[in-house]
Amino acid sequence: MNFEKFGFSFLPLHTDPIIDDTTLRDGVQMPGLAVTPTDAAKIAKLLDEIGVERIELHHFQKPDKQAAKLIHKMGLKASIAGWCRAVKEDVDNALDCGFDDIGISHPVSFIHFKAKWPEKTPEELIDRVVEVVEYAAKDHGLRVFVHGEDSTRADWNFEKRFINAVADAGAKCYRICDTVGIGLSSLDAPLPIGIPAKIKAIKAETKIENVEIHAHDDFGNAVENTLAAIRAASGVWPKIYASTTFLGIGERAGNAETEKVIMNLLMHHGIKKFGYKISKLKETADLIGKATGYVVPPNKAIVGDYAFAHESGIHTHGVLSNALTYEPYPPELVGNKRRLTIGKQSGKAIVKYMIEEITGKTPSNEAVLDVLQKIKAIYSGGRKASLRDEEFRRILRESGLLEKTTNNSVRKMP
Repeated sequence: MNFEKFGFSFLPLHTDPIIDDTTLRDGVQMPGLAVTPTDAAKIAKLLDEIGVERIELHHFQKPDKQAAKLIHKMGLKASIAGWCRAVKEDVDNALDCGFDDIGISHPVSFIHFKAKWPEKTPEELIDRVVEVVEYAAKDHGLRVFVHGEDSTRADWNFEKRFINAVADAGAKCYRICDTVGIGLSSLDAPLPIGIPAKIKAIKAETKIENVEIHAHDDFGNAVENTLAAIRAASGVWPKIYASTTFLGIGERAGNAETEKVIMNLLMHHGIKKFGYKISKLKETADLIGKATGYVVPPNKAIVGDYAFAHESGIHTHGVLSNALTYEPYPPELVGNKRRLTIGKQSGKAIVKYMIEEITGKTPSNEAVLDVLQKIKAIYSGGRKASLRDEEFRRILRESGLLEKTTNNSVRKMP
């Protein structure tokens, strides 16, 4: 697909970004959300279809186990991963659920150590994690990702010892967890808070085979920090995993949005493997919203109902002339659609266009001004919401552009 025609200039990446979606693990931990096993399986199928290559699941409660069983049966291209604490019982649970991949999560910052294990030394905590990693990787042949919780507040000298220890124990990947969202994307930001610095230091000073970024959105920077990690990996790591959730759902302020990371990788970096799969982004968002009870904000980028909505006179006039004036790409590309609405800011161009759409005839300038005057009269009373279709049609009837049939349906004026 030729995205250059939309005005994009690609910045090449010399690393393979792997989307590791954790909507069905971290995402559904968001307060008030829940998902049935059947819906979880439907979500996993769509995630697989849009190019997610690793899907992380909960697997401790009975419904989670049922969902994992359903998802495994579908034979998806994506690898299916469990999530564990650094305890053998969690690994046993993952084995019972049939996982080949697991993540083992453990804090790496002294803030967490003092709050949770004040009586243990850092070396004792490393030994604790190493024992579980060896149990999972060497004793049971699982592919292990170790999640360094609160990595962006960890002492680097300790963290690199931790990473090397779990690598020796059999871990294949280390996940940088920006647990409270304080990471910085700047190339000049130092360790431990600098995301690019962390990506490069792990490569230079540890023996782990792969790296991953898991960014939280407490400062609204999760997507920025995820992309910063991927860009920092370019030319340094052959591949990098990006842990994301669709719609950014998750605990507190949530995580980096899967759909935003995918679209940035495709449109700004030309990662072609996503190019023919993004038409289901809107469908995926709608399914997750319906399945979990999450209300998708209408102005949510890419997948919101209003992501391609236009009302003001300047915008609608531009879009009607050339959609690229106020849209970066066609909404159909991501399975969304353009919405032209009538409201307080509407001008002659959109009113004329909507009259033509409904009546099939080109109105006179006087008719357009008459309709526009009636619209402005409605909004002079303080109304804020856009006009509903039936409200606009009523105005057209009042202006003599539509008439009622005997059965109360509307027909076009001859």
